[in-house]
Amino acid sequence: MIMQTLNQTHAHSTNDQPIGIVEIVGQLRDLRTKSLIQRQRINTPPKLPSKAELATIIEGFAAALFPNRLGLPDIEAEGIDAYVAFTLDKSLRELKRQLRREITFNLQTVDTNSDDITQTVQQITRQFAAVLPTIRSLLDSDIEAAFEGDPAAQTPDEVIVCYPGITAMIHHRLAHVLYKNGATLTARIVSEIAHGLTGIDIHPGASIGRGFFIDHGTGVVIGETAIIGNNVRIYQAVTLGAKRFAKNSDGSLVKGNLRHPIVEDNVVIYAGATILGRITIGKDATIGGNVWVTQDVPANALVTQ
Repeated sequence: MIMQTLNQTHAHSTNDQPIGIVEIVGQLRDLRTKSLIQRQRINTPPKLPSKAELATIIEGFAAALFPNRLGLPDIEAEGIDAYVAFTLDKSLRELKRQLRREITFNLQTVDTNSDDITQTVQQITRQFAAVLPTIRSLLDSDIEAAFEGDPAAQTPDEVIVCYPGITAMIHHRLAHVLYKNGATLTARIVSEIAHGLTGIDIHPGASIGRGFFIDHGTGVVIGETAIIGNNVRIYQAVTLGAKRFAKNSDGSLVKGNLRHPIVEDNVVIYAGATILGRITIGKDATIGGNVWVTQDVPANALVTQ
Protein backbone atom coordinates (compact mmCIF):
# COMPACT_ATOMS: atom_id res chain seq x y z
CA MET A 1 0.00 0.00 0.00
CA ILE A 2 2.84 2.36 0.92
CA MET A 3 4.76 1.56 -2.28
CA GLN A 4 1.57 2.08 -4.28
CA THR A 5 1.25 5.53 -2.72
CA LEU A 6 4.90 6.26 -3.51
CA ASN A 7 4.40 5.20 -7.11
CA GLN A 8 1.33 7.42 -7.36
CA THR A 9 3.29 10.31 -5.88
CA HIS A 10 6.09 9.66 -8.35
CA ALA A 11 3.62 9.58 -11.22
CA HIS A 12 2.04 12.84 -10.15
CA SER A 13 5.44 14.49 -9.88
CA THR A 14 6.16 13.77 -13.54
CA ASN A 15 3.47 16.28 -14.44
CA ASP A 16 5.81 19.09 -13.32
CA GLN A 17 9.38 18.24 -12.29
CA PRO A 18 10.33 14.59 -11.57
CA ILE A 19 11.41 13.94 -7.99
CA GLY A 20 12.25 10.24 -8.20
CA ILE A 21 10.97 9.27 -4.77
CA VAL A 22 10.95 5.53 -5.52
CA GLU A 23 14.61 5.64 -6.58
CA ILE A 24 15.56 7.66 -3.48
CA VAL A 25 13.74 5.16 -1.23
CA GLY A 26 15.71 2.33 -2.84
CA GLN A 27 19.03 4.12 -2.38
CA LEU A 28 18.25 4.82 1.28
CA ARG A 29 17.32 1.15 1.77
CA ASP A 30 20.67 0.08 0.32
CA LEU A 31 22.53 2.47 2.63
CA ARG A 32 20.62 1.18 5.68
CA THR A 33 21.45 -2.39 4.76
CA LYS A 34 25.12 -1.52 4.29
CA SER A 35 25.20 0.24 7.66
CA LEU A 36 23.58 -2.75 9.42
CA ILE A 37 26.11 -5.11 7.87
CA GLN A 38 29.01 -2.88 8.96
CA ARG A 39 27.67 -2.87 12.51
CA GLN A 40 27.10 -6.65 12.33
CA ARG A 41 23.33 -6.28 12.61
CA ILE A 42 22.00 -8.27 9.71
CA ASN A 43 18.54 -8.53 11.21
CA THR A 44 16.32 -5.55 11.97
CA PRO A 45 17.80 -3.92 15.10
CA PRO A 46 15.68 -3.50 18.23
CA LYS A 47 14.10 -0.09 18.76
CA LEU A 48 15.89 2.59 20.78
CA PRO A 49 14.27 4.66 23.51
CA SER A 50 12.37 7.57 21.99
CA LYS A 51 13.73 11.06 22.61
CA ALA A 52 10.32 12.64 22.00
CA GLU A 53 8.57 10.27 24.39
CA LEU A 54 11.24 10.68 27.05
CA ALA A 55 10.85 14.46 26.86
CA THR A 56 7.18 14.04 27.74
CA ILE A 57 8.02 11.55 30.49
CA ILE A 58 10.51 13.93 32.12
CA GLU A 59 7.94 16.71 31.96
CA GLY A 60 5.62 14.36 33.85
CA PHE A 61 8.18 13.68 36.57
CA ALA A 62 8.94 17.41 36.85
CA ALA A 63 5.21 18.06 37.26
CA ALA A 64 4.96 15.39 39.95
CA LEU A 65 7.92 16.91 41.80
CA PHE A 66 6.63 20.48 41.50
CA PRO A 67 2.88 20.17 40.86
CA ASN A 68 2.08 23.78 41.72
CA ARG A 69 4.73 25.27 39.43
CA LEU A 70 5.42 22.73 36.69
CA GLY A 71 2.13 20.82 36.80
CA LEU A 72 -1.42 22.08 36.41
CA PRO A 73 -1.53 25.86 36.97
CA ASP A 74 -5.01 25.89 38.54
CA ILE A 75 -4.81 22.76 40.65
CA GLU A 76 -6.64 22.97 43.98
CA ALA A 77 -4.85 22.08 47.20
CA GLU A 78 -7.12 19.11 47.94
CA GLY A 79 -6.41 17.65 44.51
CA ILE A 80 -2.62 17.83 44.53
CA ASP A 81 -1.94 14.35 45.94
CA ALA A 82 -4.34 12.75 43.46
CA TYR A 83 -2.71 14.67 40.59
CA VAL A 84 0.78 13.65 41.72
CA ALA A 85 -0.28 10.00 42.07
CA PHE A 86 -1.86 9.96 38.60
CA THR A 87 1.09 11.74 36.97
CA LEU A 88 3.66 9.50 38.66
CA ASP A 89 1.82 6.32 37.72
CA LYS A 90 1.50 7.40 34.09
CA SER A 91 5.12 8.58 33.83
CA LEU A 92 6.53 5.45 35.47
CA ARG A 93 4.54 3.17 33.18
CA GLU A 94 5.79 5.08 30.14
CA LEU A 95 9.35 5.03 31.49
CA LYS A 96 9.14 1.23 31.69
CA ARG A 97 8.50 1.09 27.93
CA GLN A 98 11.64 3.12 27.25
CA LEU A 99 13.73 1.03 29.64
CA ARG A 100 12.48 -2.13 27.96
CA ARG A 101 13.63 -0.74 24.61
CA GLU A 102 17.10 0.04 25.97
CA ILE A 103 17.57 -3.36 27.58
CA THR A 104 16.28 -5.13 24.48
CA PHE A 105 18.65 -3.08 22.34
CA ASN A 106 21.62 -3.86 24.59
CA LEU A 107 20.85 -7.58 24.44
CA GLN A 108 20.26 -7.40 20.68
CA THR A 109 17.15 -9.52 20.98
CA VAL A 110 13.63 -9.23 19.66
CA ASP A 111 12.18 -11.07 22.68
CA THR A 112 10.98 -7.94 24.48
CA ASN A 113 8.77 -9.88 26.89
CA SER A 114 11.29 -12.25 28.44
CA ASP A 115 11.14 -12.69 32.20
CA ASP A 116 14.70 -11.42 32.65
CA ILE A 117 13.99 -8.18 30.79
CA THR A 118 10.75 -7.65 32.70
CA GLN A 119 12.51 -8.22 36.02
CA THR A 120 15.30 -5.76 35.13
CA VAL A 121 12.81 -3.11 34.01
CA GLN A 122 10.83 -3.51 37.23
CA GLN A 123 13.96 -3.26 39.35
CA ILE A 124 15.26 -0.08 37.67
CA THR A 125 11.83 1.54 37.81
CA ARG A 126 11.35 0.67 41.48
CA GLN A 127 14.79 2.03 42.41
CA PHE A 128 14.15 5.18 40.41
CA ALA A 129 10.75 5.82 41.99
CA ALA A 130 12.10 5.25 45.51
CA VAL A 131 14.58 8.14 45.27
CA LEU A 132 12.16 10.73 43.85
CA PRO A 133 11.71 12.33 47.32
CA THR A 134 15.51 12.58 47.60
CA ILE A 135 15.65 14.20 44.16
CA ARG A 136 13.02 16.73 45.24
CA SER A 137 15.12 17.56 48.32
CA LEU A 138 18.25 18.05 46.20
CA LEU A 139 16.38 20.25 43.75
CA ASP A 140 15.03 22.34 46.63
CA SER A 141 18.63 22.98 47.65
CA ASP A 142 19.53 23.95 44.06
CA ILE A 143 16.58 26.35 43.91
CA GLU A 144 17.56 27.92 47.23
CA ALA A 145 21.16 28.31 46.05
CA ALA A 146 20.00 30.05 42.87
CA PHE A 147 17.66 32.37 44.75
CA GLU A 148 20.25 33.25 47.38
CA GLY A 149 23.06 33.56 44.84
CA ASP A 150 21.41 35.78 42.24
CA PRO A 151 20.25 39.28 43.24
CA ALA A 152 18.08 39.36 40.11
CA ALA A 153 15.92 36.50 41.40
CA GLN A 154 12.76 37.90 42.96
CA THR A 155 11.29 34.65 44.30
CA PRO A 156 12.15 30.93 44.39
CA ASP A 157 9.11 30.37 42.15
CA GLU A 158 10.73 32.53 39.47
CA VAL A 159 13.85 30.38 39.75
CA ILE A 160 11.86 27.18 39.19
CA VAL A 161 10.02 28.32 36.07
CA CYS A 162 12.60 30.64 34.47
CA TYR A 163 16.16 29.56 35.22
CA PRO A 164 17.80 27.24 32.68
CA GLY A 165 20.17 25.96 35.36
CA ILE A 166 17.22 24.54 37.30
CA THR A 167 15.73 23.00 34.16
CA ALA A 168 19.10 21.35 33.50
CA MET A 169 19.36 20.11 37.08
CA ILE A 170 15.86 18.62 37.08
CA HIS A 171 16.87 16.60 34.04
CA HIS A 172 20.29 15.76 35.50
CA ARG A 173 19.05 14.65 38.91
CA LEU A 174 16.60 12.27 37.22
CA ALA A 175 19.07 11.11 34.56
CA HIS A 176 21.83 10.48 37.11
CA VAL A 177 19.68 7.97 39.01
CA LEU A 178 18.85 6.14 35.79
CA TYR A 179 22.54 6.15 34.83
CA LYS A 180 23.63 4.72 38.19
CA ASN A 181 21.02 1.97 37.90
CA GLY A 182 22.22 0.81 34.50
CA ALA A 183 19.88 2.67 32.12
CA THR A 184 22.79 4.60 30.63
CA LEU A 185 21.33 5.18 27.17
CA THR A 186 17.98 6.41 28.49
CA ALA A 187 19.87 8.67 30.90
CA ARG A 188 22.04 10.06 28.12
CA ILE A 189 19.00 10.88 26.01
CA VAL A 190 17.44 12.72 28.97
CA SER A 191 20.63 14.77 29.41
CA GLU A 192 20.66 15.66 25.73
CA ILE A 193 17.05 16.84 25.97
CA ALA A 194 18.20 19.29 28.65
CA HIS A 195 21.21 20.24 26.55
CA GLY A 196 18.93 21.17 23.67
CA LEU A 197 16.59 23.14 25.93
CA THR A 198 19.19 25.06 27.92
CA GLY A 199 22.58 24.95 26.22
CA ILE A 200 23.92 23.24 29.38
CA ASP A 201 25.67 19.91 28.72
CA ILE A 202 25.88 17.72 31.84
CA HIS A 203 26.74 14.07 31.35
CA PRO A 204 24.39 11.92 33.47
CA GLY A 205 27.39 10.18 35.02
CA ALA A 206 28.59 13.37 36.72
CA SER A 207 28.09 13.39 40.50
CA ILE A 208 26.77 16.71 41.86
CA GLY A 209 26.16 17.60 45.50
CA ARG A 210 23.54 19.78 47.15
CA GLY A 211 22.99 23.46 46.47
CA PHE A 212 24.43 23.54 42.96
CA PHE A 213 23.85 26.81 41.11
CA ILE A 214 24.51 27.35 37.40
CA ASP A 215 24.07 31.05 36.69
CA HIS A 216 23.05 31.94 33.12
CA GLY A 217 24.32 28.54 32.03
CA THR A 218 24.77 28.69 28.25
CA GLY A 219 27.85 26.77 27.16
CA VAL A 220 28.46 24.93 30.44
CA VAL A 221 30.00 21.47 29.94
CA ILE A 222 30.39 18.93 32.75
CA GLY A 223 31.97 15.59 31.87
CA GLU A 224 30.99 12.05 32.77
CA THR A 225 33.38 11.44 35.67
CA ALA A 226 33.29 14.93 37.21
CA ILE A 227 32.56 15.09 40.94
CA ILE A 228 31.10 18.31 42.33
CA GLY A 229 30.67 18.92 46.04
CA ASN A 230 28.08 20.92 47.95
CA ASN A 231 27.26 24.60 47.46
CA VAL A 232 29.24 25.03 44.24
CA ARG A 233 28.43 27.93 41.91
CA ILE A 234 29.48 28.14 38.28
CA TYR A 235 28.76 30.60 35.51
CA GLN A 236 28.23 30.39 31.76
CA ALA A 237 30.77 28.77 29.40
CA VAL A 238 32.54 26.85 32.17
CA THR A 239 34.05 23.53 31.13
CA LEU A 240 34.86 20.65 33.47
CA GLY A 241 36.46 18.44 30.87
CA ALA A 242 39.16 15.90 30.08
CA LYS A 243 42.73 16.99 29.43
CA ARG A 244 43.53 14.09 27.13
CA PHE A 245 41.97 10.82 25.96
CA ALA A 246 43.85 7.63 26.81
CA LYS A 247 43.97 4.96 24.10
CA ASN A 248 44.12 1.18 24.10
CA SER A 249 46.87 -0.72 22.31
CA ASP A 250 44.68 -0.93 19.20
CA GLY A 251 44.26 2.84 19.11
CA SER A 252 40.66 2.90 20.37
CA LEU A 253 39.71 5.26 23.19
CA VAL A 254 39.69 3.94 26.76
CA LYS A 255 36.13 4.16 28.06
CA GLY A 256 35.09 5.09 31.58
CA ASN A 257 38.44 6.15 33.05
CA LEU A 258 38.51 8.97 35.59
CA ARG A 259 39.37 11.98 33.42
CA HIS A 260 37.32 14.92 34.72
CA PRO A 261 37.86 17.31 37.65
CA ILE A 262 36.86 17.01 41.29
CA VAL A 263 35.38 20.27 42.59
CA GLU A 264 35.10 20.41 46.38
CA ASP A 265 32.56 22.27 48.52
CA ASN A 266 31.87 26.01 48.27
CA VAL A 267 33.88 26.59 45.08
CA VAL A 268 32.99 29.44 42.71
CA ILE A 269 33.97 29.17 39.04
CA TYR A 270 33.46 32.27 36.93
CA ALA A 271 32.49 32.55 33.27
CA GLY A 272 34.65 31.00 30.60
CA ALA A 273 36.94 29.03 32.92
CA THR A 274 38.27 25.75 31.53
CA ILE A 275 39.27 23.09 34.05
CA LEU A 276 40.70 19.92 32.57
CA GLY A 277 41.83 16.51 33.76
CA ARG A 278 41.50 14.53 36.99
CA ILE A 279 42.56 17.40 39.20
CA THR A 280 41.07 18.71 42.43
CA ILE A 281 39.78 22.21 43.06
CA GLY A 282 39.98 22.58 46.84
CA LYS A 283 37.28 23.79 49.22
CA ASP A 284 36.34 27.47 49.13
CA ALA A 285 38.57 28.15 46.11
CA THR A 286 37.63 30.77 43.53
CA ILE A 287 38.44 30.29 39.84
CA GLY A 288 38.39 33.53 37.89
CA GLY A 289 36.92 34.02 34.43
CA ASN A 290 38.59 32.74 31.27
CA VAL A 291 41.39 30.87 33.05
CA TRP A 292 42.85 27.53 31.94
CA VAL A 293 43.44 25.14 34.87
CA THR A 294 45.18 21.76 34.51
CA GLN A 295 46.75 21.39 37.97
CA ASP A 296 45.34 20.96 41.47
CA VAL A 297 44.16 24.12 43.19
CA PRO A 298 44.48 24.24 47.00
CA ALA A 299 41.66 25.13 49.35
CA ASN A 300 40.83 28.85 49.70
CA ALA A 301 42.94 29.73 46.64
CA LEU A 302 42.13 32.48 44.15
CA VAL A 303 43.09 31.69 40.56
CA THR A 304 43.05 34.53 38.03
CA GLN A 305 44.72 35.27 34.73
